[in-house]
Amino acid sequence: MTDSPQAHVSRALSRRLGVGFRQRLRRLGRATRRRLHTPLWFPHVPLFLAVGCLGLLQLRHALGIGFTAHITAGDIFSMSKSALIAVVHGAPSATAGVFLVVMAFGLLMRSRLAWVIAVLVTAISAVLIWLVWLGPPDNDLLVYNLGVLVALIACGSAFNRSSLTTASLFAIASIVLLIAYAVLGAYLLGPDFAPPITDLLTALYFAMVTMSTVGYGDIVPKTTEARMFAISVMVLGITIFATSVSALLMPMINRRMENLLGTRERKMVRSGHYVIAGSSSLARNTYKALTARDHPVTFILPEPPRAGMVEQDVVVGDASDLDVLRRAGAQDAKAVLALSDDDSENAFVVMAAKELSDSLKTVAVVSDGRNMARVKRVHPDVIIAPQVLGGELLAMALSGEPVDGDYLMQQVLQVTG
Repeated sequence: MTDSPQAHVSRALSRRLGVGFRQRLRRLGRATRRRLHTPLWFPHVPLFLAVGCLGLLQLRHALGIGFTAHITAGDIFSMSKSALIAVVHGAPSATAGVFLVVMAFGLLMRSRLAWVIAVLVTAISAVLIWLVWLGPPDNDLLVYNLGVLVALIACGSAFNRSSLTTASLFAIASIVLLIAYAVLGAYLLGPDFAPPITDLLTALYFAMVTMSTVGYGDIVPKTTEARMFAISVMVLGITIFATSVSALLMPMINRRMENLLGTRERKMVRSGHYVIAGSSSLARNTYKALTARDHPVTFILPEPPRAGMVEQDVVVGDASDLDVLRRAGAQDAKAVLALSDDDSENAFVVMAAKELSDSLKTVAVVSDGRNMARVKRVHPDVIIAPQVLGGELLAMALSGEPVDGDYLMQQVLQVTG
């Protein structure tokens, strides 16, 4: 029995969109391979381990066995100045180690802030090793440090998230290190103050009063070194506290504004769905038809959705942008449907989808018949020309020709080779 042209077109459409069993099986295999490999653990997990180990090595180098013996042997507030001087000598390395260990957890969350700080601290740490601690025992540490720096720079594009947790860790680490710097500095410069600072508790009191810019005046710096130290504590205190507050408040304010304006995208796992780019009448009707058949659909819109589309899965952005397509899960979609009223925009969406994945199925709508040849050049799997239908029907009616359903189907729905 010979198949009708409608059946032939229908089967060709199903094959090109990958809705057959073999196509679904191949897509499932590709998605499974992706989930078992890079999307789940690379590069954030290896860099978390590498940066964390580098931070621990820096801390071990700075503190050493002698300082650990002082900590465990007696009260930290009764440590001798000779022990504290040894600690201060390794303070830059210890500071770098603390920040690297803290920011390693931020890298695990793909935080952009953690990546920026990790790159800066790793670069500074390499310079410090080269200028201060370079020697035969430290060559391995320098090489490892440079390797981590290169890896961070190479994988920078993978860290693009805003994390309130990372900002909180950065603020806490900065404040703790500032207090340590102020206390140790005041204690070591104790004779340069009036009255002299002779213990760490008094140094802690002076540090807090100076950082808060209260300035009671009961402890006054007398020498140039002490005055410059007090100035540095005040400047660093104001800067770090302001930076920490802004780092904590801005993500919270942004999230609150996104929730109020309804522009924040819902985080969800998208797979086996259809991606519709455009807000035309055809796009909305296609959405209704697909959802009526229980097919999941994700919209890509250039602007935040209207009130009537709040319940729909919407990604805001340019559908011809690869990052926007990835956010919409296009790499795991059944097909990308470019259904806007602009033919050139639909062509660019198809080009981006093909660049994202050669095996990704694409559908493009052509509103102006004159653009049919141009759209075909980007090789969409299916081309829909609904405007052609009206013209053909009107021409057939005016000329008295019988309505040829097979011919109309071939004109409106074209499956490219």
